[in-house]
Amino acid sequence: MNSSLSPDQRATLVLKAMTQDEKFRLIRADFGQPSEGRAMPAGALTSAGYVPAIARLGLPALQETDAGLGMAKADKSGGAISLPSGLATAASFDPQIAYAGGAMIGSEARKKGFNVMLVGGVDLERDPRNGRNFEYAGEDPLLAGTIAGNAVRGVQDQKVIATVKHYALNALETGRNTLSSQIDEPAARDADLLAFEIAIGIGHPGSVMCAYNRYNAVYACENDWLLNAVLKGDWGYPGYVMSDWGAVHSAGKSALAGLDQESAGEVFDPKVFFDQPLRAAIASGEVPQSRVDDMVRRILRSLFAAGIIDHPAKAAPIDFAADGAVAQKAEEAGVVLLRNQHDLLPLSPSLKSMAVIGGHADKGVLSGGGSSVVYPPAGNAVPGLPPDGWPGPRVYQPSAPLAAIARLVLGKVQFNDGRDVAAAAQLASHADVAVVFVEQWDAESFDRPDMTLPDHQDALVAAVAKANPHTVVVLENNGPVNMPWLDQTAAVLESWYPGARGGEAITRLLFGEVLPSGRLPMTWPKDESQLPRPQIPGAGLASIGVPPQGQPADTVDYRIEGADVGYRWFQKKHIEPLFPFGYGLTYTHFGYDKLKAKWADGKLVVAFDVSNRGSRDGTDVPQVYVTLPGENHTRRLAGWRRLTLKKGATLHVEITADPWILAAFDGQRKNWQRPAGSYRIQLGHSATSFEGEANVELPAASFSVRRSRASP
Repeated sequence: MNSSLSPDQRATLVLKAMTQDEKFRLIRADFGQPSEGRAMPAGALTSAGYVPAIARLGLPALQETDAGLGMAKADKSGGAISLPSGLATAASFDPQIAYAGGAMIGSEARKKGFNVMLVGGVDLERDPRNGRNFEYAGEDPLLAGTIAGNAVRGVQDQKVIATVKHYALNALETGRNTLSSQIDEPAARDADLLAFEIAIGIGHPGSVMCAYNRYNAVYACENDWLLNAVLKGDWGYPGYVMSDWGAVHSAGKSALAGLDQESAGEVFDPKVFFDQPLRAAIASGEVPQSRVDDMVRRILRSLFAAGIIDHPAKAAPIDFAADGAVAQKAEEAGVVLLRNQHDLLPLSPSLKSMAVIGGHADKGVLSGGGSSVVYPPAGNAVPGLPPDGWPGPRVYQPSAPLAAIARLVLGKVQFNDGRDVAAAAQLASHADVAVVFVEQWDAESFDRPDMTLPDHQDALVAAVAKANPHTVVVLENNGPVNMPWLDQTAAVLESWYPGARGGEAITRLLFGEVLPSGRLPMTWPKDESQLPRPQIPGAGLASIGVPPQGQPADTVDYRIEGADVGYRWFQKKHIEPLFPFGYGLTYTHFGYDKLKAKWADGKLVVAFDVSNRGSRDGTDVPQVYVTLPGENHTRRLAGWRRLTLKKGATLHVEITADPWILAAFDGQRKNWQRPAGSYRIQLGHSATSFEGEANVELPAASFSVRRSRASP
């Protein structure tokens, strides 16, 4: 308990005092809630995982809760505040928004008695149909790693251990327990693993969660290269590796490969591998005692480093109003204005009449499903929708856009649920403006077979837009969808899953109380044919009316695009998307000028002026892209700046390119190489729209795979 000692020293002292049984109790967590006839473990808090306290040594119980958008499974303890989709936070391009959201949900978890939170989804979006994209932070490794890393940092500053996940290449839900992600090492290092490395380097999470899937045919949780060679070796990661729930397949092999803690094996794994089977492996000499001691030491180190032992979590009141304001700010910063013909938006409160249609907008806003769903303090606004079981239920946050709109508009506001298309169109035809809310519920454990909106919503939007040329569409969804009606509409807002105060945030954006400032954290394809893999074998979920399309595949070939994920794939194939990565409109206009790029003191610095050339104050996100010398390289996001300017104002900006974006992994030399030559610098509004270009000569350099960034 001497807090002047380092976490490593303190962990070593505790380890020396532990019995073998106490060690084995720490390396496996029980499921923290009733399940399949099993009673909830005594002392657990109805949660994802639970390790009993070891009172003799002063070790508190480990109380683990999902997930990245807020505290899940809190419906029986007063509920919790939900952040908007992780994609909304990523769309803000704002590390401070990510940090504030992490701090908010970490604080709520701590005040409910939890000290481990399964926060930090970093898996890159390689397919817009992945049902779990809403938990992650988009397709670019620098953006995803930066956003997730700052969210993790926010959680851990509340003295709660965060868990970066799902390591690695867990980019599809279909067949996720057996699917093998096939990819070459250089491509993985340049993209997916780089995102994890950046997130770990910024957030210093106490834990990393290994994934369900296989990585080049070997299960992630028994993959020696992923866990020992890269994570703990190359990156010097000092924390512990926990398994995903149901991702363990062995005792000795997993332990030797670097897994430190098995999660809820008594419910989700074939057996509890990190109990009797691992004891037998030690007795036979397959696993040395020193490996078990290392597992325990790593867990203890994270407990000390995060402040879990010195500052135990205690129940405390939660200010849901203040926390809701954090969620609202994140949504307001992350909504993306995709279309705004003839400057229809922002709307005027003096409208004489307005039609609000569809999407349960009279009740609330949609959440994604699965282990990350957050139950609001006021309860589910639209209960009873399918599916009855996992990965449901569907949860709507009770923040009704209709009520927020009605409080602002001076004229008549009428609602139609959109089920009768003709009636909805008739209502729209008599209104000054029609706002159609469309939704797409996705969740953990399944993928969509296509990008089509469900429940005939395309027909609804088309009919309303035909009846009223002033039609605004608000999307509540997991990510890119087909929009055959796009050219018929006046405006489109991408609101993602909007979170606890989504209705209020969307309304403020529609009426200009807040100006849109979100930018797409992924490329929006025109349709599935533009994707590296147009079909996902076995995708679908029968319980929501989307029958699976055949059997899931055994492997997924990510060698097709390799490191050229998202916008880099579209550039490489000379494909024009519907909307590019980094795209987003607002109610004013920004221009760039006086671009200069220089190499000084070992850094690439890009300087330029940003001017607000419109008639309103606003927020912009200028983006710097770099293309390495050589014919085979595509452009990469190397830095950005989120900034707010008053109308007519100009600001001089300097952005230092991330040094690791300027290098590529060399598979033969097993290190990072920055080639000598001319680097192309492009200053853009998105990954395809540029307003300034320069070239800079950089000297060659090589870097070891061991990087200080990933070590505290």
